[in-house]
Amino acid sequence: MSIEIRNVQKNFGSFSALNDISLDVPSGELVALLGPSGCGKTTLLRIIAGLESPDQGQIRFNGEDTTERHVRERQVGFVFQHYALFRHMTVFENIAFGLRVRPKKTRPTEAEIHRRVHELLNLVQLDWLADRYPPQLSGGQRQRIALARALAVEPKVLLLDEPFGALDAQVRKDLRRWLRRLHDELHITSVFVTHDQEEALEVADRVVVMNKGVVEQIGTPSEVYDSPASPFVYHFLGNVNLFHSRVHAGFARIGEIELAAPEHHAAENAPALAYVRPHDIDIQREANGDAAFRVTINHIHPIGPVIRLELEREDETELIEAELTRERFRELNLQAGEHVYVKPRNVRLFLQ
Repeated sequence: MSIEIRNVQKNFGSFSALNDISLDVPSGELVALLGPSGCGKTTLLRIIAGLESPDQGQIRFNGEDTTERHVRERQVGFVFQHYALFRHMTVFENIAFGLRVRPKKTRPTEAEIHRRVHELLNLVQLDWLADRYPPQLSGGQRQRIALARALAVEPKVLLLDEPFGALDAQVRKDLRRWLRRLHDELHITSVFVTHDQEEALEVADRVVVMNKGVVEQIGTPSEVYDSPASPFVYHFLGNVNLFHSRVHAGFARIGEIELAAPEHHAAENAPALAYVRPHDIDIQREANGDAAFRVTINHIHPIGPVIRLELEREDETELIEAELTRERFRELNLQAGEHVYVKPRNVRLFLQ
């Protein structure tokens, strides 16, 4: 089922939670709403579900206006951060709940309920826990049961609000890979809310980056990471170095370095901000005739497979963060306090 969001506005008093949001979710796609706390992503999810009403705008499922339709009529499955399982019911009864409370004319037979619940327990790989109670389960198991319960009613749309936010890092990583595999198997139209950049980039088909009630960018994980549309997206999706620059006639100057900037050929001595990812900072022992900054290595931080360096420019205008593989770090044989030369690659400029 496709979802169309058209010009949705939502205010809470004087606070504008959503400001003219429009977005399409094609049938079968897994879309992440990504942004910091308070950006409006959960409010948008609740409006799609029918748990909130927009002040203006429309929600359409398969082209049909559902804006005024009750949540029970939308065929939506909802998974919350804190599981929302019934503690006094077994795992089996939790999953069966949505089927048992259906009106009599659409309620499955008891045999069909048993078949459907065990089918779902197998799907989430927890069939052996049918007779347990939620307090006896781990966090990861509870969240998979919550997902099975949402799927039991055969929703056309699956909505997940920070589904792994309450779990520790390793469980979260395992579950998001599992969710991606499950989605590839079921192809149910899904929207999930997260503030975790890595989670969105790893799991989603497309990422919607939100900030202060507006959409900053929509794109595939590669598009939003490699080609951020705004400084906010650059900052939010991973670490980034910021350099003050000036742009004139298609060239940008950062300190002593001059870079081609053909996209700004019309700019005349305009101030700009240049953004560079830490892994796009080249480090050299010698200047080698290239235009490069001379820097001092302030700190060396080994972080798993990478080495993170904190570098200080000689003019002391900006600290620079660089990331190297362990192999490259050993090859350069770097030490804290040494002077080296750096050259930024893949620079993205935004005029101020």
